[in-house]
Amino acid sequence: MKMILVRRFRVLILMVFLVACALHIMLDLLPKLERRSARPAGESGCSCAQPAAEVDAPDWAQARGRPGEPPAAAAAAEPGWPNKHTLRILQDFSSDPSSNLTSHSLEKLQPAEPAERAWRGRDLGATQPRDSAPRPMLRDHGPRISAPPQGPSGEGSLLAKLFEHPLYRVAIPPLTEDDVLFNVNSDIRFNPKAAENSDWPQESNQGEDSLPTGPVAVDAYPNWLKFHIGINRYELYSRHNPAIEALLHDLGSQKITSVAMKSGGTQLKLIMMFQNYGQALFKPMKQTREQETPPDFFYFSDYERHNAEIAAFHLDRILDFRRVPPVAGRMINMTKEIRDVTRDKKLWRTFFISPANNICFYGECSYYCSTEHALCGRPDQIEGSLAAFLPDLSLAKRKTWRNPWRRSYHKRKKAEWEVDPDYCEEVKQTPPYDSPHRILDLMDMTIFDFLMGNMDRHHYETFEKFGNETFIIHLDNGRGFGKHSHDELSILVPLQQCCRIRRSTYLRLQLLAKEEYKLSLLMAESLRTDRVAPVLYPLHLEALDRRLRLVLRTVGDCVDKVGLGSVVEDDLGSDHTAATTAAALLEGLQVDAWTGCTKCGTSE
Repeated sequence: MKMILVRRFRVLILMVFLVACALHIMLDLLPKLERRSARPAGESGCSCAQPAAEVDAPDWAQARGRPGEPPAAAAAAEPGWPNKHTLRILQDFSSDPSSNLTSHSLEKLQPAEPAERAWRGRDLGATQPRDSAPRPMLRDHGPRISAPPQGPSGEGSLLAKLFEHPLYRVAIPPLTEDDVLFNVNSDIRFNPKAAENSDWPQESNQGEDSLPTGPVAVDAYPNWLKFHIGINRYELYSRHNPAIEALLHDLGSQKITSVAMKSGGTQLKLIMMFQNYGQALFKPMKQTREQETPPDFFYFSDYERHNAEIAAFHLDRILDFRRVPPVAGRMINMTKEIRDVTRDKKLWRTFFISPANNICFYGECSYYCSTEHALCGRPDQIEGSLAAFLPDLSLAKRKTWRNPWRRSYHKRKKAEWEVDPDYCEEVKQTPPYDSPHRILDLMDMTIFDFLMGNMDRHHYETFEKFGNETFIIHLDNGRGFGKHSHDELSILVPLQQCCRIRRSTYLRLQLLAKEEYKLSLLMAESLRTDRVAPVLYPLHLEALDRRLRLVLRTVGDCVDKVGLGSVVEDDLGSDHTAATTAAALLEGLQVDAWTGCTKCGTSE
């Protein structure tokens, strides 16, 4: 009898559990069934692909603005909106400060207005949410950085003057068929829709257009394809390629036709396709420009900064490396330009309305994709960076290399290079680092990362076609420009251990350390052209000048230790004009009070 009672009790518990599950499912499906039954007879019952007209932004504003209606109710009234996610997420939404940041570029600036004037005259109240106090900003101490005004035809432009300097007019070697990534005279059919196809949801339309090849057809190519065709063994783009400026304009203005989440990574990134079939990687704004990385944060746990991606492109171009793909800032309408055009259901289902009546989403990624780290607009505008895609891997394979000076990515353990002062000698005996070319490229990348404060350079890529004798592509720079008050000297360890640098790099660094070509002023002028300017907080611009002096001092210490001939690799020997200018510049910079470098120009 006792066993029968126990069995009945277990059956009763099971029945209660099943009834609860059934009720839970019915409550979730009821709103969808009601909307489906309310549709006209001839209308499709699918709510996953609403026309843009049905979910336009004004409807959102009207739904949120109804008197006495809570945000959850407004979301439930929205046609085609996933109520299950909306209602649940609004209950557990965290008002973490970093999840609801505003853009400092919502107000349009005049093109000729200096960056620092925009910072001083910005009306903080206009960008704050209703019924909320303005967030405190870091105090800006010291002089402001302002770019010289640019007149018509580049008159008075410090940047134009820099690019006319002989050090920025050194010609690359003549190109052969093996030195260009694509030969337009070949029979390769460029697919305008091809770029990282594995990240896109499958589409039913298999008809793919292709562009004709040949020299005459190149003028008709979109700017992103002109950028791809211009890649060669020595550079990602040429100094005076007009397609680059046009591509930057496209990144900030082209109509977005489709959006998908980028697979992999610790933080959310989106792939956006444009009307001309170009594609770009979108990194949304997570932190405001004046927010420094907290001192207790590990380098691998910090947010990626969208403005660091923009600034990295401009810094790379000013250093004349030209190894960062074009990046531009842009304000994105989260409703019209992401939610309404995406075919990615996983992304679409993560949209919701925050308690502050802002539209938010969080997507899917390894770490920072949750309601606690949601990305929110004001109310539906969000700022971000758009980086032009490199050619599709099916057309131009790339090889990924582990950085020899990669950090341990551990809270307690140190990497080998941090404990072995002779680590570089071991690296130089291992291919491909037994070639001077690759070591010198790593030194360029080290200097580039130190100027930005980027500690997250764990891997790098090269184009497989060019083998080992080609440049390193400087990708993924989002963890730069996090601390303007701290110079991370450990980033310079490769340069300290190897004591090698290209002569052209060394001379350009000395040139940028002169008051006549001050790096901070050049960056301020270059960044002023971006749509989300000011891109960098002024103290970050000042930090560039300070860090540049530290780089020159490090090279000077190497010269003292092993001599100039062993430190500086002459890569200007074949260019008579550049070599002559270099000799004069070295002589003029033997003692430079501004840089504090007294040994930089000495010779053996």
